[in-house]
Amino acid sequence: MNRQYYTYIMTNKRNTVLYTGVTNNLKRRAYEHKEKLADGFMNKYNIIKLVYYEVFEDIENAILREKQIGRFKAKES
Repeated sequence: MNRQYYTYIMTNKRNTVLYTGVTNNLKRRAYEHKEKLADGFMNKYNIIKLVYYEVFEDIENAILREKQIGRFKAKES
């Protein structure tokens, strides 16, 4: 059975902050963000809303895509 990996983008309630990440369980990860179950950036900026995701069959491609999205976000700032 093939595993699936997700590159995702989440934002806060006002859509003013973007967060990108990689996970192998998107439903669990979105729940963790929404319920503030981890410390750090996502809690500080109240990252709760999933706005986009892509599915990959290997973790390396998911991580590469997350880095591409991160570079794009940095250029836009």
